[in-house]
Amino acid sequence: MEARSVSRHRRVAPRKVRGVADLIRGKKVGEALMILDFIPKKGARLLAKTLKSVIANAESQQRVDVDRLYVRRVLVDGGTTMKRFLPRAHGRATPLRKRSSHITIVVDER
Repeated sequence: MEARSVSRHRRVAPRKVRGVADLIRGKKVGEALMILDFIPKKGARLLAKTLKSVIANAESQQRVDVDRLYVRRVLVDGGTTMKRFLPRAHGRATPLRKRSSHITIVVDER
């Protein structure tokens, strides 16, 4: 039994979310939510929202005990990149890449 939730096109760079995702991988669901509550990063808020979604999916679809769930997999992949330009001196322009993330969390029962 496993449940998953995907959060797509989140406006934060994947590199910034992966560091936070490493902290919750393999932990129990309650412990993971507690860790994410105390991390002052945007990626932590997005991961917590996705984790709450996957817990609700597991409860409603598979009728499992939430206390037995643990975070089996956390994937943070790159999403679409918005390309913008920043004006610079002497009429030049510098490209900006505004990256986004696709967050996938899979929980399983122990």
